[in-house]
Amino acid sequence: MVVRLGPMKDLPDHKYAVELLQQLGLKEYEAKSFVALSRRQSGTAKDISDTSEVPRTRVYDAVRTLESKGLVETQHSSPQMFRAISIDEAATTLESEYVGRVSSLRDALGALDPIEEEEDTADVTHEVWALSGDTAISSRVGQLIEGADEEVILVVGHESVFDDELADELLAARDRDVVVVVGSLDEEMGDVIQDSLPEIEVFVSELDWLDQSTLPDDETQISRLLLVDREAILVSSYRETFGEGREHEQGVFGRGFDNGLVTIVRRLMATGLLTEDRLSTE
Repeated sequence: MVVRLGPMKDLPDHKYAVELLQQLGLKEYEAKSFVALSRRQSGTAKDISDTSEVPRTRVYDAVRTLESKGLVETQHSSPQMFRAISIDEAATTLESEYVGRVSSLRDALGALDPIEEEEDTADVTHEVWALSGDTAISSRVGQLIEGADEEVILVVGHESVFDDELADELLAARDRDVVVVVGSLDEEMGDVIQDSLPEIEVFVSELDWLDQSTLPDDETQISRLLLVDREAILVSSYRETFGEGREHEQGVFGRGFDNGLVTIVRRLMATGLLTEDRLSTE
C-alpha cells in the first residue's frame, strides 16, 4: 500500500490511480478502463467492464480513445482483446502529453490581449495576497528569492520545506552577491541545511512559537518565514498529519510594507543569529 497525504490519502490504490489519471486529462471511463487493463495481462471488453464497473457498452469508446493516445493495444480477434502498455511507457506518454499541454497553455495565455483598465491613482503602500498548497507557496518562495537584489532571510519551520530546489535557489542568490541567511528550529535541522549550504550563514532560531502554539487546541505550525530586500514578506503555516508531514499548507505574502513592520519582522527572524552584525543595519 502506497502511503499518501492529502484528500485522496484514504483511497485504495486502484481508485487513487483513477483519480490521478483523471487529473492528467483522462475521462472517468477511460481512466477506469486503463487501470483495469493495467491489473491484468490482457482482457476483453467484458473483462474490463467486470473489473472496472464501466458499462460494457461504454468500454469500447473508452478503449478506442486510450488506443488513440497510445496507451492501449488491440488484438483484432473474436472477441477482441486489449492490453495496456507498460507502466513506464504509460507514464512517459502521459508526461509528454501533459508537458505539451502546459507549453501550449503558456503560449495561449501569453498571447492574450490585455484588458485596458483605468489607472488607480491611490497611493498603495503595501499589498497582501493569500496562497494555498505547497506547490504554489514553494513557487512563490522561489520567485521572491530569484528577484532578490540585496538580502534574503529565511527561517525554515519544517524539514520538508528545505529541498534541493530551495537550496539551489539560495545558492543562486548568493552567487549574485545577495546576502543570504537561513534559520532553523533546531541544531539537527540546522546541520542538514548547513551541509547543503556550506558557504551560507545558518543559525538556530529561538522562535519556539514557530513549532508549537501556546494556545489550546491550536495545531497550526509555521513552515517558513521569508523576508526579501526588507520589503517582501512571506509566511506560511500547516497542520501536522500524524507526525508525518505538512498538510494543507497556507501562506500570505506581500510587498512594499512600511519600514517599521519590516524592521520588527526582520529582528524577529534574526533571533538566535549570533553574528547579526553581518546583516546590514536598519
